[in-house]
Amino acid sequence: MNERIRELAKQAGDYVNETYTGPVRSKTPGKIWEDGHIGWHTQFNEKFAELIVKECVDICHKLAEDSDSYVVHDGDTCAEQIKKHFGVNE
Repeated sequence: MNERIRELAKQAGDYVNETYTGPVRSKTPGKIWEDGHIGWHTQFNEKFAELIVKECVDICHKLAEDSDSYVVHDGDTCAEQIKKHFGVNE
């Protein structure tokens, strides 16, 4: 794993550690936890993936500064295609 991937993983972990709230005990008989809770690992995986996609988009933008040949499909840029493919909005 390269150093940049480790940095992105640390950023994702730091983000989740700052924003994570644990599960809430249910008041419904027979239920332990309330529905809708997203676990720490799920939040980490989603944030880590988002950071990787944003890194890819940044690379495309950097390439675009050197050339306008980065238009790849239906007028979309490399960065737009990556964001659409992964469902990342920014």
